[in-house]
Amino acid sequence: MQKRVVPRTTRVIAFFLRPLFRIFSKRDYAGVENLPEGGYVLAPNHLSHLDPLFIALFMLDNNVPPRFLGKDTIMDLPVIGRILRSAEQIPVYRSTEGAAESLRAAVAAVNDGQIITIYPEGTITRDPAAWPMSGRTGAVRVALASGKPLIPVMQWGPQAVLWPYSKRLRLLPRKTIHVRVGKPMDLSAYEGKPLTEELLHAATDELMDTLTAMMSEVRGELPSTPRIDIHTLSKPRSNYKGQNYKRLDS
Repeated sequence: MQKRVVPRTTRVIAFFLRPLFRIFSKRDYAGVENLPEGGYVLAPNHLSHLDPLFIALFMLDNNVPPRFLGKDTIMDLPVIGRILRSAEQIPVYRSTEGAAESLRAAVAAVNDGQIITIYPEGTITRDPAAWPMSGRTGAVRVALASGKPLIPVMQWGPQAVLWPYSKRLRLLPRKTIHVRVGKPMDLSAYEGKPLTEELLHAATDELMDTLTAMMSEVRGELPSTPRIDIHTLSKPRSNYKGQNYKRLDS
């Protein structure tokens, strides 16, 4: 088994941030036994600007070096971008050629035994009750192209600390960060076939169904509205506060 090495930059960031996150949050992890050996793709839902840090903490707690596909707009920032690149994060560029190159880099990394985290939604949910939206095909594409496992990861709790598209932190009382790791997705129906858009979208729909079901178990309720289609989204509303959702903060 290839030894997993955490980049020095990641270790330094974790040294300073981990104690703060432990002070202001509690952790509820389940399904960690579903994390396989070797390379694979982690596919979490996206709830908050903070949740990549909570996912990274979860990964470090389980000896998994955090490595994400990140938006080029963040990676290209003078200071933050340099830090993220030194932590071996992979930028995703918006152009077709750039996006394809990013996915090729992700496939190569997974084939090399690394773990890559790809948010299938590609952006923070805009569902008023914070349910997963429809997904983009990157996570499924990398898993099928590499032949490596696709692991659904559901998180619930970061939105209670920082609601999507808001700027108000709610650090106290301490929030519980629920993370559930699902079993590897069964992609056998899609393997060995041309990676058409129709096939990729069908597999991605299954992934989003799985994440929604996992969230339903933690929240104790089902979505009451249809899933939002990310392809028809407009810009987020400035007054988007998410008042109409059932809080699960304990």
